Amino acid sequence: MAGADRLPVGVVPSAYRLRIEPDLDAARFDGVAEIDVALDAPSATIELHALELSLPRAAARLEGGERRQAVVTLDPATERAALTFEPGLPAGRAVLEIAFAGTLNDQLAGFYRSTFTDLDGAAHTIATTQLCETDARRMFPCFDEPAFKATFEVTVVVPAPVRAFSNAPVRATRTLEGGRREIAFRRTMPMSTYLVALVVGPFEQTAPVDVDGVPLTVVCTPGRTDLGGFALEVGAFALRFYAEYFGIPYPGEKVDLVAVPDFAYGAMENLGCITFRESVLLVDEQTASAAELQQVAMVVAHELAHMWFGDLVTMAWWEGIWLNEAFATQMQYLCADAFRPQWRLWGEFARDREFGLEIDALHTTRSIEFPVSSPADATGMLDAITYLKGATVLRMLEEFLGADVYRAGVRRYLEDHEYANAVTADLWRAFEAASGEPVAEVMGTWILQGGHPVVTAANGSLSQAPFAYRPPDGPSAIGRGWRVPVRSRPLAGGPAAAQLLGDEPEPVAAATPAVVNAGGLAAYRTAYDAETFGALVARLDALTELERGTLLGDTWALARAGARPVADVLAVARALDPVAEPRAWATVLGVLDLLDRIVDERDRPQLQTAASALFAPLLTAFGWDAEPGEDVRTGTVRATAVEGLGVLARDASVRAEAAARFEAGALTGDLAPAIVTVVAATAAPGVAEVLLARYRAAPDPQAEDRYRTGLADLADRAHGLETLAHCFEWFRTHDASSVIGRLVANRVAGPSVWEAVAASWDDTIGRIPPALQFRVTMGVPSLVGDAALAERVAAFHRSHPIAIAQRTVDQQVERMRNGVAFAERVRPELGAALAAVA
Repeated sequence: MAGADRLPVGVVPSAYRLRIEPDLDAARFDGVAEIDVALDAPSATIELHALELSLPRAAARLEGGERRQAVVTLDPATERAALTFEPGLPAGRAVLEIAFAGTLNDQLAGFYRSTFTDLDGAAHTIATTQLCETDARRMFPCFDEPAFKATFEVTVVVPAPVRAFSNAPVRATRTLEGGRREIAFRRTMPMSTYLVALVVGPFEQTAPVDVDGVPLTVVCTPGRTDLGGFALEVGAFALRFYAEYFGIPYPGEKVDLVAVPDFAYGAMENLGCITFRESVLLVDEQTASAAELQQVAMVVAHELAHMWFGDLVTMAWWEGIWLNEAFATQMQYLCADAFRPQWRLWGEFARDREFGLEIDALHTTRSIEFPVSSPADATGMLDAITYLKGATVLRMLEEFLGADVYRAGVRRYLEDHEYANAVTADLWRAFEAASGEPVAEVMGTWILQGGHPVVTAANGSLSQAPFAYRPPDGPSAIGRGWRVPVRSRPLAGGPAAAQLLGDEPEPVAAATPAVVNAGGLAAYRTAYDAETFGALVARLDALTELERGTLLGDTWALARAGARPVADVLAVARALDPVAEPRAWATVLGVLDLLDRIVDERDRPQLQTAASALFAPLLTAFGWDAEPGEDVRTGTVRATAVEGLGVLARDASVRAEAAARFEAGALTGDLAPAIVTVVAATAAPGVAEVLLARYRAAPDPQAEDRYRTGLADLADRAHGLETLAHCFEWFRTHDASSVIGRLVANRVAGPSVWEAVAASWDDTIGRIPPALQFRVTMGVPSLVGDAALAERVAAFHRSHPIAIAQRTVDQQVERMRNGVAFAERVRPELGAALAAVA
């Protein structure tokens, strides 16, 4: 679509040749770009993107060899450079030659600098890229829109000891004067500008793993290559898995998985040079928890899925970013589940479904796809709706079509658009061709409007209505009239029956009582009449693990919306056997966590008793230490039980055991995060100092995360304010905003921390890169115990918007207000409901 933020049509690039020389000490870089372009018509001016760059000279070389100088005009407001030629350029081919210079910024965007201290205590600076969505223009002048695919040949000049990595393998190196080295990389396949990567610094690299002719390595700061083995194992499996699933070989020549010390996101899918936050790539398999290993596996699998779905085929414009991210999120589970079937990771997908639907039930939700005009719009799309609701909708479509037909549609889509761009309608056409089903008609109701329905099963019939936690106070983005692919099955057993539910009620296709949303992963809530609900709770053993988790999650959502009593949620929790099902027990923990924040003090003993009644049988069944041959997921459930008993039940024996294990030294394995959480909840004297010392001496990124999180969780107002005061001193830039968000969620210190953040808002926000500022507000939904405070929080964030992802901030505020309304509604009945659990 054309618009104020789109470049004029008529000039199309086909190839870039970039020569860049970064000065790590001075935090600057210089370069020259040669861009092969084709002009549809004669033109006196060519516009392209450039931001925070100087362009000291530019020219065009015509097909006959003539060079014409350009006058360069920069417009920071539109992030463009205009090259004006006199005389103008004729139609046909030309080569733009543009010199440029810029600063290695501290905003974790574009071509930026990062620092680290090596194992000997020496400080180092690196330069690295994060160009998604619209930050290639901060690194070099370019046509910075995804549809302008081109090849890239990158050459970098660095000091001789320094290494460099880019999208393609090294083609040649040569020594220059002054102790410099020139590294030239091969030409890439056609790709969008946001996928260009360049990482420069004193890195080490593992020996390559040959994956059917594709060399795979991990790149990291010195002394950490031993933490890359697990990622290499996952990466090799994923490359083979996707090549077979998609029916297309890996489209690049090599894969480097690069751990970057300072990184805004989790990872970035640059072709052949994938960059990661260290904690989701480097891991010690012997000391990590199962959850930490699963996170590494899924992030690596997610990024490698992008090599096909995103890099080989790319959305034509940013409203289609969900095509990349939702699909890669779905595929990470498919791949990682095949990699380690014993993890049963679709249970973790249920976690993503829950959070995606929670955000989507807010009036501040949005449609998965919506018009994008500005760079801020594009960045704002990288949220739970794109990733989590989008993946849930695709998973629902896969179940509707069948796995084989779904894969045939994906293969057709990739084959039809490889090395090019596509829009959502192209994906629907591929699925329709493979299935013969009206995919576009059905999926349009899920992609082009916000919200989702609650499907009510009552008296043998199904009906749908929009689901929301509260009536709207103003405009609402929640739609209506979905075409709902419902799969239901008899509770007594038997195959699932499929039907498309529209606006009118229909009989349940399966024999009743029926499990609606059979399989448990569709993108809608289910409400049952009292008789059916009672039958399901009485026969939880007749449900699959995912169906149990979905029943619990849906009942909890309905309770927060006032459509179910809290007692029903607790009844489902009470009916769960002490089995190793991490997702269900994590939901129970989340339920009690919220109730703990809103319960009257007179009813707190009942909450502690209920927490003990629910979690003590788990710890009794599984014990504190792993047994040989136990289910690999038992450790995760054991940790949940320890946290529930130590934090919510305030069990003295559990707290004492956690303290003893904490004092004994470094923590490893599944219990490590839970022990830190319990110890932080007690806030015993000296704990803060130990946490900080262990954070600073952490042997791996996961240990850093545990102890940093513990510092934010300390149940002490003074410690919370002290951690806030030292946040930018103690923690990396990419972690500081998340720490502040977690401090705001702190049970004891949260309100005081929020007041302090609000009082220093401009200074605090000014120290955080724009793309990360929203994370400061991620603890806001926890401020539900004081209605007056919640109103101040809401008013403050209305009057202090941020530049990027303000919609996410609005959603956090709405979640908080929903929580306050829930508290006011259920507080009078909470004591009795909790007492019934025991």
